[in-house]
Amino acid sequence: MKPTTVQDEFLKIVNENQGIIRKVCHVYGRDEAGKEDLYQEIVIQLWKSYSSFRGESKFSTWMYRIALNTAISDLRKQSRRVDLKFPEFIPREDADMRDDAREEQLKQLYTAIQKLSEVEKAVVMLYLEDKSYEEMEEILGISNGNLRVKMNRIKDKLRTIAKEEAYGT
Repeated sequence: MKPTTVQDEFLKIVNENQGIIRKVCHVYGRDEAGKEDLYQEIVIQLWKSYSSFRGESKFSTWMYRIALNTAISDLRKQSRRVDLKFPEFIPREDADMRDDAREEQLKQLYTAIQKLSEVEKAVVMLYLEDKSYEEMEEILGISNGNLRVKMNRIKDKLRTIAKEEAYGT
């Protein structure tokens, strides 16, 4: 059996956790080409930083941190905005909901998230991933108290966006 190289180990771990990268790209990417470019940039940054991973946190936590920092840096470089919409509620699994209706709601949700700041997007994404406040604190480097305040402000902001979209104001 051939010995595992560092590169093989890295590729295995990235493949096992590629869902994290895809979610970040979906939230921060502008279009399909932009999402693919961002995916590649995140993998490059992960590889550059891989030797510095000390195992003090879970690999997925470290990966989220690198992916989010890369996405936010990339977004700041682009510094352009798009007109977006927000659904009235976050879609949840519902046995009666048709796949195409659910898909449309998810599309509207991700579109609405684009109106948030870089940090707000990260908080919402981790929230939708059912991450605990402790995990979010570790990934984002934001204190638990500050994170809770941000979450309340984000909820208020999303309610305002929903009202603006619903009433055209």
